[in-house]
Amino acid sequence: MSAKKESLGKTVGIVVAVCLVCSIVVSGAAVGLRSLQQTNAALDKKTNILTAAGLYETGMSNKQIESVYAERVEQRFVDLDSGEFTEAPESNYDMYKAAKQTEYSTKVTNSNVGFQRRPDVASVYMVRDETGDVSRVILPVHGSGLWDLMYGFLAVDNDGQTVRELIYYQQKETPGLGGEVQNPAWQDKWDGKKLFEDGEVAIRVKKNANPSNPHSVDALSGATLTSNGVENTIRYWTGEQGFGEFLKKQAWRS
Repeated sequence: MSAKKESLGKTVGIVVAVCLVCSIVVSGAAVGLRSLQQTNAALDKKTNILTAAGLYETGMSNKQIESVYAERVEQRFVDLDSGEFTEAPESNYDMYKAAKQTEYSTKVTNSNVGFQRRPDVASVYMVRDETGDVSRVILPVHGSGLWDLMYGFLAVDNDGQTVRELIYYQQKETPGLGGEVQNPAWQDKWDGKKLFEDGEVAIRVKKNANPSNPHSVDALSGATLTSNGVENTIRYWTGEQGFGEFLKKQAWRS
């Protein structure tokens, strides 16, 4: 019996040791990969911003992406209540994390955009031409789709009114239906659309929209709820609770 107990003890000891070694290896790999994951996430974000800016070209290397971004794009911060540029409330400020903290956010009212609070200070990305003048303003936007929140960038001309791009980079919509928000053919329908009419948000996403109507974008086929979510998102973020005051004041001209 003692031999069996000794054998069982050795077996258990070996199993525990193997598990401990494996856990150390896995933890070490996770820590080691975290930096790479963060680098890749930052690069992916810059790629999407350059796409919204009309500066991304297929086949660009990581080095080229970093270079063009550094030369042509400037991240700034906006106080959404005043519509004026401001400083970030803290270092490494993240507007999406800030929205979850009551001291840095405001409750959303009278909107079905799909989230409860929005940050008081939001990021914006100023795109400059070769002369240094702002040519486009890129606004981070998010709101509900059919299944979950969708995240994207809305690019507007320096007139604060004319849409150039709507790029969704994170969504969980049904492939072939709501997932078509990432289809370049549908994204192209936003180019040249006007956000406002007589000072009010006028953009609509509706079925069989007239292409010549400057305020209407044709809805996604078979994806009514996703299309409604896109409309609610853009109307919210270009409205008074979002970037509306900023677009109206055109603070980048000062």
